Amino acid sequence: METATLSSKFQISIPKDVRDRQNWKAGQRFVFIPKGVGVLVMPVPELAELKGIAKGADASDIRDRSDRF
Repeated sequence: METATLSSKFQISIPKDVRDRQNWKAGQRFVFIPKGVGVLVMPVPELAELKGIAKGADASDIRDRSDRF
């Protein structure tokens, strides 16, 4: 397990082994999702990566806004 230290400027360097395994690159954007006492860090997908993500999705069971106040 890799570790990192939070700097006085509240910055963390992601260990090289983790960056390489995840194929993360400099300049890439990330989202931080609070999970209990920790945080889930995930890369923000590029728009092109989302193309076709909902292909074949069944929209027949989607709620209508009339059930909200």
